[in-house]
Amino acid sequence: MPGPSRRRLPQLAGRPFLTDGGIETTLIFHEGVALPDFAAFDLLRHDAGRQLLERYYRAYLPIAARHGAGFILESATWRASRDWGERLGYSPAALAEANAGAMALMARLRDEYAPSAGPLLLSGCVGPRGDGYVATARMTVPEAEAYHAEQVRALALGGAEFITAITMTYVAEAVGIVRAARAVNLPVVISFTVETDGCLPTGDTLEEAIAAVDLATGDGPAYYMINCAHPSHFGSRLRQGERWTRRIRGLRANASRKSHAELNESADLDSGDPVELGREYRELCRRLPWISVLGGCCGTDHRHLAAIAEQVLPRDATARSSA
Repeated sequence: MPGPSRRRLPQLAGRPFLTDGGIETTLIFHEGVALPDFAAFDLLRHDAGRQLLERYYRAYLPIAARHGAGFILESATWRASRDWGERLGYSPAALAEANAGAMALMARLRDEYAPSAGPLLLSGCVGPRGDGYVATARMTVPEAEAYHAEQVRALALGGAEFITAITMTYVAEAVGIVRAARAVNLPVVISFTVETDGCLPTGDTLEEAIAAVDLATGDGPAYYMINCAHPSHFGSRLRQGERWTRRIRGLRANASRKSHAELNESADLDSGDPVELGREYRELCRRLPWISVLGGCCGTDHRHLAAIAEQVLPRDATARSSA
């Protein structure tokens, strides 16, 4: 049976939503913050860190307001699961508190911006147990469900309205997260990492991965996204006439055309060309008009999202149809 009602997610009704960009690369390269293991949630330990996170999100919210778009407040919890928390010295209780605290920060921003903004949604972000670029130390589906259930429960208790699993590299982990979200009655979004050939690090095509997750979960994810790759890496694989592409509703692309290996070896941030990236998004959304969630990944910041919004969204974003 499918999971919780998708009617609860207005981004499926045709209205466009923006979300943020590459939070970790922004904090490290633009703010000069040391983020061990790319763990942005660790900033919640102290007032200065919480203020920095608030400032980060505040750069994006006015962009959505200018275009009449909704905004998805994605919690800074990509690394806030058990293994990563233990590496940073978090006990299970402290890690659960950090996840709840991240959602509380999102709720405060929603309350502040609600009077002047479009719909604001609270998403609990879940990342992979391993590396977001490489499918290492793979789990079985039951192992993945048990591992991610701890964080998913904490995010749900903290007020998440849905779960977004970002940088998923293989099918079994994605299926486990869908099951964990279903157990707490939350809709879930699965976002896959792809390489320069448009395939997952396992070699599975997007079509194969989406079909496998849908088969194992009864079309459990509310929708799918693509992240951590430049549009030139995957755009040619998204063909309008095929059913599986309609399951893809969101994009969180990299600013750079470099491969993951090249990005890992680079000491400098490749921010690409925001205007060019906006044009790439415009072309993808022209061909696939059901895409309704627009954000960024590595190397992107509010400048890229502003360029994407300018290229893709009319000033009255509510005018877009659900296609």
